[in-house]
Amino acid sequence: MAPLDIGTLNQAVAGTAAAFRCVTEYQPAGGPGDKVFPPTYEGGKYATERRVDPSTGEIIDCVLLDSVQSQANRMELALLEAWRDKRIDLPVVTVRFDPEAIQAYFQDRSNRAKGLTVTSLEAPHRVADAILRDSLFQGIPFRKSPKGRVLDTAEVRNATGLFGLNPTALVFGLWDSTGPRGGLGAKFQRALVSEMVGFGAVLGCKTSSRIDPLQIMRDSATVYVTDGGGWTLSEVHASKEKGKPVKVGKDGKPSEINHGNIPPTIADGGFTLSYAKQTIVLSLATLRRLRFPLDDATTSNPTVDHAARLVLAALGLLAATLSLEAGADLRSRCQMVASERAVWQLLDVPGEPPNAFELRGAEAIALFNEAVARARGLGLPWEAEVTLTPSEELLRLVARSQELAMHQAEGSD
Repeated sequence: MAPLDIGTLNQAVAGTAAAFRCVTEYQPAGGPGDKVFPPTYEGGKYATERRVDPSTGEIIDCVLLDSVQSQANRMELALLEAWRDKRIDLPVVTVRFDPEAIQAYFQDRSNRAKGLTVTSLEAPHRVADAILRDSLFQGIPFRKSPKGRVLDTAEVRNATGLFGLNPTALVFGLWDSTGPRGGLGAKFQRALVSEMVGFGAVLGCKTSSRIDPLQIMRDSATVYVTDGGGWTLSEVHASKEKGKPVKVGKDGKPSEINHGNIPPTIADGGFTLSYAKQTIVLSLATLRRLRFPLDDATTSNPTVDHAARLVLAALGLLAATLSLEAGADLRSRCQMVASERAVWQLLDVPGEPPNAFELRGAEAIALFNEAVARARGLGLPWEAEVTLTPSEELLRLVARSQELAMHQAEGSD
């Protein structure tokens, strides 16, 4: 099988090929027939549906193992790791929340703040996320700074500024719904879509129980809340409401503070599968709609347009390949293992079998780096890391949230 080189990718992007796709079959890490636990949604429900089995044509029960949104997050995190390891040069916008800055807004200074960092590869809405919107670039609100204002004019016919600031937004999609134009803000459809589905899904059951080593009996005592957020058995030391001691939970039972036995229960939970399938599609047709004018020109140069699209195609292939190599440990009790090698197919001439290619992480990085070098040589923007600082109000909000979480944690002891 031929490797996917820069010449092949260049020809695919410049020509009329519709897309690259990679369809890979998986089984649970525990082997065929082992139970897996898909994600649950509102009301604790699984995303089940009936689909046509591509191998038999029969309509069978299926369950969603990993959504398009979740897959995008995994791919962006794979890019983030490669960027942090300095294996790729990628524009990233970073907001750093120093613990000392958060601590300054704590009401109780004895509590210790937790610092954190959020990048445009982690923020849910990428560079248009509210976290970045409510941060500052060199003391100026990000969206009013020269960096952030590129979002105000970004559109399919002028994606140059966004390309230089947050190119992953052009691959994974973006809707600037929280910016100054609201719902009319910049909108770019996803060019890269991935999803993992379990076929032949049979619902199982799950059990739960707890044996308390202390053998604390359910009716051994009544537990009350204290003013400090803890618990006590003393009515005297309990918090009072209308002169009466406040019980923990509804009845003040030891189980409300996680002491005592929990009787075994049984409920629906988990699935066994015939197999799972991950489908990745990188749409070249979507990328061809994008234009990249330079120097405030009203029209773009086809050579520049092609160079930018080549970078985005290489970026999409890189994100997917790095994510594939990272494995599919989706969540607790839902680790999947590929039962075949990942193969990329180029959907080019209608009616003809697609050409198949192999692509490994190191090769995908080399493709991407070469495409970036070509684009930068033509004058396309490619930012170094853009570092923001959170606004005072955002720091205050984070501080209050952390203190509330600490208080709630103390109350659950």
